[in-house]
Amino acid sequence: MQTATETIALSSKSVSAGRILSGLAAAFLLFDGVMKLFAPPVVREAFVRLGYPETKIIGIGVLLILCTVIYLIPRASIFGAILLTGYLGGAISTHVRVSDPLFSHLLFPAYIALLLWVGLYLREPRLRALIPLKN
Repeated sequence: MQTATETIALSSKSVSAGRILSGLAAAFLLFDGVMKLFAPPVVREAFVRLGYPETKIIGIGVLLILCTVIYLIPRASIFGAILLTGYLGGAISTHVRVSDPLFSHLLFPAYIALLLWVGLYLREPRLRALIPLKN
């Protein structure tokens, strides 16, 4: 007997596109996390402007890096995408709270989340089995 994931065939172009989109999003998130670990003045100023204490920068950076690494592990990628969606939702909430501009600040975390999920959908048969877009 076949399971739902065994019946879904992925084309190599779909998988490649998914890896590229996932890689772009993950590279940005890893860069952002590493920047928080080093906490240059621009990061410290942004944290203060957003209403967070500077003492939380490293913890948030570690959290972001860990969630991104979980996303990059193939067997845990769906869980990682869920964790990163929560993280990015918090970023959106923060930008709403301080009345940042819509397209440049407010929606940017949503764009990253979209890249994460579309990339994952294109490369992950388990996700396609859970959310079939075709009849």
